[in-house]
Amino acid sequence: MPYTAGQDLGGLQVDLGPIPLGSVDSAGVAWRLQELQGWDSPEIRSEVQQREAGHGAWSAPVYLGERPISAAGVIDAPDRASLDDAMERLRTAVALTDTLLVVQESTPKQCQVRRSGKLVMQYVSDRIASYSLLVTAADPRRYDTTLQQGTTALPSTSGGFTPPLTPPLVSSAITVFGEIEAFNAGTFATCPVLAIDGPVSSPQVLAQMPDGSVVLMTYSQSLDVGEQLVIDTDAHTVVLNGNVSRRRFLSTPGGWPTIPAGAAVAFQFRAMSYNSVALLTARWRSAWM
Repeated sequence: MPYTAGQDLGGLQVDLGPIPLGSVDSAGVAWRLQELQGWDSPEIRSEVQQREAGHGAWSAPVYLGERPISAAGVIDAPDRASLDDAMERLRTAVALTDTLLVVQESTPKQCQVRRSGKLVMQYVSDRIASYSLLVTAADPRRYDTTLQQGTTALPSTSGGFTPPLTPPLVSSAITVFGEIEAFNAGTFATCPVLAIDGPVSSPQVLAQMPDGSVVLMTYSQSLDVGEQLVIDTDAHTVVLNGNVSRRRFLSTPGGWPTIPAGAAVAFQFRAMSYNSVALLTARWRSAWM
């Protein structure tokens, strides 16, 4: 039967790179999705140590492992040439490098995956073929497809008393605080990426947590005009201008800040001296287990 581009085939829709599993693509090929496994939960890493003189065991911390995801279904094409082309496009989409996988739930969520098993495709007829694939997300979190972002300059004060002073004195000073409020609407902690644009001397980023505690990150060097320092709190990397590691110059005595589930963290920007051009940018996605 003929299909219309963008047509919903019913059930769950998953975009694997440019392949719209569960709907019809621009070439009129219907990508039927009959099975999706692994989206419910990633693997788990845990250990227990048996108690020597008592019942039970001692539990170690539990961590999420990788997330293997398998999908299977049927490719229904208008003709043999379209079917062969669709199969080639699927081979390319199930890549050995990072590919974006998006599951179209009520709140669409995504992860980065790579091929981790054999891609199986079999002809059923001259225009129909079955497929089965296995990919794995090294990062097990399911992220919001919307990237959130906030920016702030260094805190500044304007106005105030100007001599000569005549009583009564009324201050008109206005203080602007350098702060970004980052909210995580998901059910699992997420890790922001922080970018500092110079010029700025010994910049600091303070993360005020929901419980009132503060996580401090201090960069001991200066940034010149046009330079940018990117701090990835998940990968624990500090990169200058996109290619030079500066991890040894960043102090994180309280660890690396994360944004807890269903909560907000206020990122504050400070420096040794004020510069109106210096800028802090925070980027993050809400995350789910």
